[in-house]
Amino acid sequence: MAVDSSTDHVSTTKWPSPFGVRTRLVASSALMLFTELALIRWTGSNVVHLSYFSNFVLLGSFLGIGIGILRSGRAKRLPYYSPVMLGLLVLVIAWKPVTVDRGTSSSVIYFTSLNTTGPPVWVILPIIFIAAAVVLAGPAELVGRCFAELPRLTAYRYDLIGSLVGIAAFTGLSFLGAPPIWWGAIVTVMFAALMIPRPRSAAPTGRSLVAAGLSGALVLAPLLVMVGVLFHESTRPENSWSPYYKVQTKAFTWQNVPLLTITVNGVPHQQAIPADARLQWEPQYGLPYERANVGKTPKNVLIIGAGSGSDVAIALKKGATHVDAVEIDPRIRDLGKALHPDRPYQDPRVTSHIDDGRAYLSRTDKKYDLILLALPDSLTLVNGASSLRLESYLFTQQAFESARDHLNPGGAFAMYNYYRETWLIDRLASTAQSAFGHKPCVDKVGDDLQQAVVTVGLTEADQTCNGEWGGPSAITPPPATDNRPFLYLFTDRIPSLYLITLGLVLVAGLIGVGIAGGGSSYRRMRPYTDLFLLGAGFMLLETKSITGFALLFGTTWVVNAIVFAGVLVAVLAAVEVTRRFKTPPLKVMYVVLFGGLLLSWVFPDEWLLSMPVGLRALVAVVIAFLPIFAANVIFAKRFTDTADGTASFGANLLGAMLGGCLEYAALIIGFDGLLIIAALLYLGAFLLRPKTPAVVRS
Repeated sequence: MAVDSSTDHVSTTKWPSPFGVRTRLVASSALMLFTELALIRWTGSNVVHLSYFSNFVLLGSFLGIGIGILRSGRAKRLPYYSPVMLGLLVLVIAWKPVTVDRGTSSSVIYFTSLNTTGPPVWVILPIIFIAAAVVLAGPAELVGRCFAELPRLTAYRYDLIGSLVGIAAFTGLSFLGAPPIWWGAIVTVMFAALMIPRPRSAAPTGRSLVAAGLSGALVLAPLLVMVGVLFHESTRPENSWSPYYKVQTKAFTWQNVPLLTITVNGVPHQQAIPADARLQWEPQYGLPYERANVGKTPKNVLIIGAGSGSDVAIALKKGATHVDAVEIDPRIRDLGKALHPDRPYQDPRVTSHIDDGRAYLSRTDKKYDLILLALPDSLTLVNGASSLRLESYLFTQQAFESARDHLNPGGAFAMYNYYRETWLIDRLASTAQSAFGHKPCVDKVGDDLQQAVVTVGLTEADQTCNGEWGGPSAITPPPATDNRPFLYLFTDRIPSLYLITLGLVLVAGLIGVGIAGGGSSYRRMRPYTDLFLLGAGFMLLETKSITGFALLFGTTWVVNAIVFAGVLVAVLAAVEVTRRFKTPPLKVMYVVLFGGLLLSWVFPDEWLLSMPVGLRALVAVVIAFLPIFAANVIFAKRFTDTADGTASFGANLLGAMLGGCLEYAALIIGFDGLLIIAALLYLGAFLLRPKTPAVVRS
């Protein structure tokens, strides 16, 4: 095993900073992760297309980070391009946001059938992708400079610590509901601290003062523009921020009825309407109570997707004696609690829960007379999972079976929404039929939005239909499953839009790396193909962990943040073990890695759902993090022995970008299938590992 005492002898311009190299590395890594998370959240809140392509920014970030690491060894000056591009990006999006055109669309928007204002998708998405890469390349270049000054694993260790700091800071701000002005202020302070030089003597020369002034202008001028834009957005009275969305509210009166409209990320999302008015204008909201229980009043009701409280108010109006109202977004619940005309959350018969609906069902032993999925269309994806929406696990066959198991005798399960597509209504009805063993009631409300109410009793005698559902057609897709929870995917193929987009991303990556590396990037990275494949495999393991924990414990932002942090802690533990102890040879660690992948395959997430929560958490952590730990011991051992630290680290990060693209294979083979792709990537890394023994350097 090589001794962790080697450094890269790279000719770089001196970094004019008063901070030590370890402090700079931690700060640069924290800035890198914090900026990446802030960009994902803020761009998604102002460009509606990113609600469905959230990892588009993530892929651009990975490309930029890889390019920044590669550039660090040949850069002649600090990366002033990064704050300049960040300021321009924020200014452009604030000037031309992409929102739903309320003049040509319904008051309820569902899925991706949107009429939008602002630049078309083929213009704005490339701009955001390229800008994200350029912005993230700057902090990555600062990280790469520090790698050249420290032993390999020591540098990697402090890089991971900085990443954890960045995640913790952004998670804390999300918990506090902090608006974007705080994100922008922190990024500005960090860039200024790292990139504006300080005089080295008590009597600085005129030349040093001019240099400091120019550096300060290049860093602060664009970032202050950004702060100004974010300040304007953050102080508008109609805006507030949840952990998932930018939330905008508008109160008004129509036909002498007080209404509250809630818009999220530029999409009209909910209306808080009094129960009497809702049932008068849209009587279909009362259909679950008419179809279920053969005319009996449901006393104990569970509402998943309770939102601002309109569905809760209807349940109370229909005679419910107790309502458990589950809503994933605390800000929307709080707005309903304060502003809904009926004040349903103030009623003593109501207990509200901030939780994921599927996770709530998996943790409660309560039984209900009626379980209702009340328009749970999140309009956003789980961060770090390319195709998993917040509500995806609510509409699988296993989820419907879980709802069935939580019904009292005579109880019923119902859902309604604006489904837009006949095949989607039939797919949901078919899923209910598979879970309950008989046909459900299906009521369609006839306009282009195709609102429908699907109600199914615990037995066929527990429902009263207004006509028999005709059953699925020849083109109706089979029920979604926990392994492949893509309710809105009509075919068994990856949509062409995704394929074209991912192809362009990979082409942009190839060109960007070639340009940034001055023609030598690929030559420098060629010996580290195994590290490239390790990066791709790791990204798939991370995605599998995120989606697995989302199923087991909920798609909430808290679970997501914990999993991200847990992955980094597992990586840090692998680095510490490699630094401090003599670890087994690479061949042995690959055996452990493949054993961990086999364990994950043999014991799928669905099997863990039957366990008590505490035991489920323990087993899930072992199964998910064993292969991650083993893979990163392999990376740490291999990384220590590389001749070119920045090229090898850059290759690994660019491999993660490929892994982010391969995530979309889950649309065809399911999330469990990602384990097979990861195993093939790791097998390739094993076969391409250097065959000669590592050289001990000092």
